[in-house]
Amino acid sequence: MVKKKEVIKLGRKDWIEKGLTVLAESGIEAVRVEPLAKLMNVTKGSFYWHFKNRGELLESLLQEWVNRDTDGIIQEVEKKGGDANNKLFNLLELAVRDDGKVENAIRAWATNDSKTAVILAQVDERRLNYTRDLFLQFGFTPFEAMVRARMVYYTLVVGEFTVGARPNLDERLAEARLQYAILTRR
Repeated sequence: MVKKKEVIKLGRKDWIEKGLTVLAESGIEAVRVEPLAKLMNVTKGSFYWHFKNRGELLESLLQEWVNRDTDGIIQEVEKKGGDANNKLFNLLELAVRDDGKVENAIRAWATNDSKTAVILAQVDERRLNYTRDLFLQFGFTPFEAMVRARMVYYTLVVGEFTVGARPNLDERLAEARLQYAILTRR
């Protein structure tokens, strides 16, 4: 008996996930409908069932990144709860666990796309303000809190991802813990 070929039903989320993977590996120019369809072993028609065009997919990629790597991380930190001490520590650990590939690709994309640049600026501001607010809860002045937030953000997110996150997670976690200890001292 011959088995019928299994029909794979892909959803919008599958296209977004594959799009983010390709974005991280090859940059925004590689995120194209036909190559994605080939990678997913489906026709372009599947894509157009979920998206009007490539632009809509790109907007969805950005929104997923914001939801996952900003809103999702803040929600996770808040869900774990505790005082500012615990929250800041959890935030640093979550940041270190990310390999930064999608972040770097989006930052590169933003250099040539004004809509992406606006969203990136909003994300940077939201992340900085959240981190600043944690330092404010430690009792630092607004100026001290923002300087510390910038040091954390520019080191762990922008700096390390731009230079390239080291593959040794234990070493990165140890370094983040030391940064935490230094930045929370009065």
